[in-house]
Amino acid sequence: MPEKGDLLVGEVDYRNEVKKVYFSRDDRRRHFYYIGQTGTGKSYFMEGLIIQDILKGEGVAVIDPHGETVEHIMAHIPKERVDDVVIFEPFDIERPCGLNMLEYDSPEQKDFAVQEMISIFMKLFPPEIIGPMFEHYMRNAMLALMADKDNPGTLVEIPKMFTDPAFLQQRLTKVTDPIVRSFWTKEWAQTTGSTRSDMLGYVVSKLGRFIENEMMRNIMGQSRSGFDLSKIMDEKKIFLANLSKGLTGEVNSSLLGMILVSKMQMAAMRRARIAEAERKDFYLYIDEFQNFTTDSIATILSEARKYKLNLTMAHQYMPQLTDQIREAVLGNVGMMGALRIGAEDAEKLEKQFEPGFSRFDLVNLDNSYLILKMLIGGKISTPFKMKVITRADKGRPEIVEPIKKISKLKYSRPKAIVEQEIMQRSFVEPPPIPPSSPVK
Repeated sequence: MPEKGDLLVGEVDYRNEVKKVYFSRDDRRRHFYYIGQTGTGKSYFMEGLIIQDILKGEGVAVIDPHGETVEHIMAHIPKERVDDVVIFEPFDIERPCGLNMLEYDSPEQKDFAVQEMISIFMKLFPPEIIGPMFEHYMRNAMLALMADKDNPGTLVEIPKMFTDPAFLQQRLTKVTDPIVRSFWTKEWAQTTGSTRSDMLGYVVSKLGRFIENEMMRNIMGQSRSGFDLSKIMDEKKIFLANLSKGLTGEVNSSLLGMILVSKMQMAAMRRARIAEAERKDFYLYIDEFQNFTTDSIATILSEARKYKLNLTMAHQYMPQLTDQIREAVLGNVGMMGALRIGAEDAEKLEKQFEPGFSRFDLVNLDNSYLILKMLIGGKISTPFKMKVITRADKGRPEIVEPIKKISKLKYSRPKAIVEQEIMQRSFVEPPPIPPSSPVK
């Protein structure tokens, strides 16, 4: 096993001598996936890796569904990196930070954003209530709202496309795609009566739970995101998303996390403009990653390497993953590890760590011990057991609030200003009523 490298991940007792284990920079570009039950040290292990990257000056993004990890990480931010920190806390309703999925740079990104948004809704809602008609209506609404690249619409405005004729007409002035125009001027215009009412309820109800929520409306209703993920990646900043389910809501947390991961992928794709040698490594950490990824995770894992977006993903047990996501992850990651897991998961993963380890070994690991199959110089190693590294101490908790304040002054905006802008964007003066002819 490598005793030198880019990232210290643990140590092994080899012939009564402690040896440190490292991941190399190149091997990290093939991504790292690990699994572990609650209480095995899964989150502390991730914190230890993230803090190392931050202390070395690397660009890092963390998507945390619990909130504790990003709080711990902030306590370890060195003074010289405070200005690099970008905090996303959706539950801070006094200073909402914008997040707009309908922003894009190129036609390819526009198509990707639309398809990803549809995939996100398909994951959030049961398949029996999401069908081809929902996709058809949503796609045309989003494409119309994205027609004005300099003033993109938002997800919050989708219902107005179906319910406010003046707003629709204003947006159609920028639509040049003949198929999208035809949908609105012919198909939708000719839909009347109960059919129109049924489709309105079908489409609008899916968005209502987010739009009617003040917190979510003030985040997703801003036409410009509060931060630029391309700049964050290229300038090696520290992006920390606290998507605490308890403070944000489980479905809200999943929606925002999936949008963030999709936008991160779009930001990575923009790097095609940069010579490969000039692309800087950027490390994306996702805890409970099954909540924040769609079936396109296979594309992220296979494509991200050339753009130097390097993923570390963790979760608790295999049934959390759909068959497509499980196959995509197991088939595309270069490095894989297991802390202690349950008997059912051990049966599924045993073949990944054979012949050195059995399902019995996987269910009987002590806390903070990981069975690891890693890359060494691009070649898969024989699996071995190691003690993982963790964050060394609590850091400086007193710096957390000042760091948040500095970040939010730069990337978030006062609630009153945001609400006023959303209201102004939603209101369109109806055309004047022509004077009636005098009665003869």
